[in-house]
Amino acid sequence: MTSADGLRYFLQVAKRGRLTVAADALGVDHTTVGRQVGRLERALGHRLFDRNPSGWTLTEAGHRLLPHAEAVEAAVTAASGLGAAGAGQLDGTIRIATPDAFGAFLLAPGLGPLRARHPHLDVQIVTSTRTVPLGMREFDVAVTLEEPRRRHALYCKLTDYILGFYASRSYLAENGPVERRRDLRDQTLIWYVDDLLDIAPLRLLNELLPDQRVSIQANSVTGHWQAAVAGLGIALLPRYLGSQDRRLVPVLSHDLTFSRSYWLAVPRELARLDRVRAVIDVLEEIVAARHHDLLGARGTPPAPGTLRRILGLGSLPHTARGPAKSVEDP
Repeated sequence: MTSADGLRYFLQVAKRGRLTVAADALGVDHTTVGRQVGRLERALGHRLFDRNPSGWTLTEAGHRLLPHAEAVEAAVTAASGLGAAGAGQLDGTIRIATPDAFGAFLLAPGLGPLRARHPHLDVQIVTSTRTVPLGMREFDVAVTLEEPRRRHALYCKLTDYILGFYASRSYLAENGPVERRRDLRDQTLIWYVDDLLDIAPLRLLNELLPDQRVSIQANSVTGHWQAAVAGLGIALLPRYLGSQDRRLVPVLSHDLTFSRSYWLAVPRELARLDRVRAVIDVLEEIVAARHHDLLGARGTPPAPGTLRRILGLGSLPHTARGPAKSVEDP
């Protein structure tokens, strides 16, 4: 017989990929996790994981079981939140996976309204410069730089945004004006560590300046920004970061900017949880409030509720959600 407890242990190992990490998340010893998974495998008559030095990976049987385990988790989570939701407040934990710049400079500063409405809801922001592994179920809500292709995730465009080149006044004073694209060839450029960047939409410098030497490389936008502020070179930054820092000035802003997109993805089995919809609402508020920072004079912030409508989700009760703003899916 399969127990909900066994499925809970199975799901954590599937999410985390390692027995010890799953044990930490569950608050138990790793031997307990191993016993529970072994018991589940015997009950089902199938091996659910391949054990190897790099971690535990799902077998074909494990992949078949995964959506059922997620459905059980979603049902238990929804049931446990009924009391809090009825009182107009949410609790539990929500994990949001985002690109590093979005998480640090848009999401984190914009969480105030969510915290005010739901002080008992714990928020985990997980940032990365690598592609979010949608198939690993390591998140409740994800913001990605590439259009998701997972059949088990609901998704839509969250917003477009602009990137441009920025440098400090001191750097430009010492290194001469940059008036044409080819002038960048003679400048110190700041960008990602190439072999640590697997997000195709951010491979901009390769397209713009093939074989260009990048003298300063960092695997986070924070590193690019701080290096530019320190006068070390010219960095390619999101407009919502570079244009808000008065220590920086735009370079070739009339001739050389790039438009990229942020996408919103939610696992189907979690999409109707109130805490997930509350995060969708606050993401709408953030991109609407920062519309000018993201896109300048392009477009206008649209009416509230767009993301919920596109994803086919109902709205939260007003007391649980508060006023929400949104951005249209272009």
